[in-house]
Amino acid sequence: MSASPDRTQAPEPGALRPFRVPGVHTRRLSNGLELHVVPLPRLPVVTAAFVFPSGGETGIPRAQAGRAALAAQALEGGTRRRSGTALAEALEAVGADVGVSAGWDSAVASVSTLTDRWAEGMDLLAEMVLAPSFPDAEVERVRDQVLARIRQRSKDPSALAADRSIGFYFAADEPYGRPVRGTEATIEGLGPSDLRDWVERAYRPDGAGLVVAGDIDPDEAQAVLEPLVAGWEGRATIPEAPAGRARHEEAAVHIVHRPGSVQSELRLGHPGAPRAIPDHPALVVANSVLGGTFGSRLNMNLRESRGFTYGVRSGFAFRRGPGPFSISTAVDTDVTADAVREAVGELRRYVAEGPSEDEVRAARDYIAGVFPLRLETTGGVAMRVAELLVHDLPDDAWTRYREDIRAVDANAAHAAVRRHMQPDRLVCVVVGDAEKIAPGLEALELGPVTVHRDEAP
Repeated sequence: MSASPDRTQAPEPGALRPFRVPGVHTRRLSNGLELHVVPLPRLPVVTAAFVFPSGGETGIPRAQAGRAALAAQALEGGTRRRSGTALAEALEAVGADVGVSAGWDSAVASVSTLTDRWAEGMDLLAEMVLAPSFPDAEVERVRDQVLARIRQRSKDPSALAADRSIGFYFAADEPYGRPVRGTEATIEGLGPSDLRDWVERAYRPDGAGLVVAGDIDPDEAQAVLEPLVAGWEGRATIPEAPAGRARHEEAAVHIVHRPGSVQSELRLGHPGAPRAIPDHPALVVANSVLGGTFGSRLNMNLRESRGFTYGVRSGFAFRRGPGPFSISTAVDTDVTADAVREAVGELRRYVAEGPSEDEVRAARDYIAGVFPLRLETTGGVAMRVAELLVHDLPDDAWTRYREDIRAVDANAAHAAVRRHMQPDRLVCVVVGDAEKIAPGLEALELGPVTVHRDEAP
């Protein structure tokens, strides 16, 4: 009979299990579209995704902010062959799951089906992307939905803090300083012709990619796709990555006044780092130690030791240009200044001292250990390959990812921290009751304090 386990001691972690990243077969179709096929025969499912690096918001003028996102959402409203209802019925008939979205750097239109219905699902996706009609009624319906979400976000403290903080981090003319979904004023001014014009310019094959992941052979995929994209030509100009210039050269505090609020939403940040930087793995590990996991320094301080919050996180929004680095949490109004002081102090200590080898070891083992979870589905694999295309990363970036993460030591993590975390330029944004929290924030002397009552940043 075996001895009972010792439940007074946590079990030691086991060795990292081997994992092989699926291989990618790349070829170019006759119209210039890059085809990337990842054979995954374990399940009879296929995901295909058009990836347009030119289709993101960075190519949109500020006065039309949200046009790329609105166009993507309206793609399902109908094509030149079918109404929105007919398109939805056709997709349902083949069991297709369609998703379309546009972020800062790209637009992605995807479809997932069982393998034996993939050609039909792909035909419908190609029809949506190559021949959208943007009927007036459908565009109005989608636009009203987007406007309702924008208005709803303005009433939600957490969403309001996220949307307003980036306007204080970035210079006024920086794309990253505005919400990716646009504003009420810009969305209200967009119509079907604006969406048609944008898609006509941005959704071009030369320079774009089509990722296919699942139970399919590369030759079979190409045979299905060539006729679908025949006659679709042209190259879209990919806009330059935003410079990510900061609004402030020194630390500053902005209070977005929310009368009567019993909590304060905190965002502390500044322009961060692009995705394609060489020390990306070191920065991922370093951020995990600071605020990327439940056991992070920030969470142990503000939640476990002080009881200020249910949770606090830090993170980088990695984009083609320097997206924001931000620390985020929510606290009671009466401990707002205390929580800001602790968060800023924790960041300053971290930049000055760096992480320990034990902290780095735990962080890199966790990141490397959970990485395969991001590749469990055909959709997950397709999105990882799409990321390579959008950020112009090496073809073997994901193959090497776990090894790159596990190669990070405390010195490399500390060097990345010093390069990309800047407490002296930290902008503190607080959504809360200014009458109650302003005096305490001013006493911290973190920089000039500005109260915003109704105006945009």
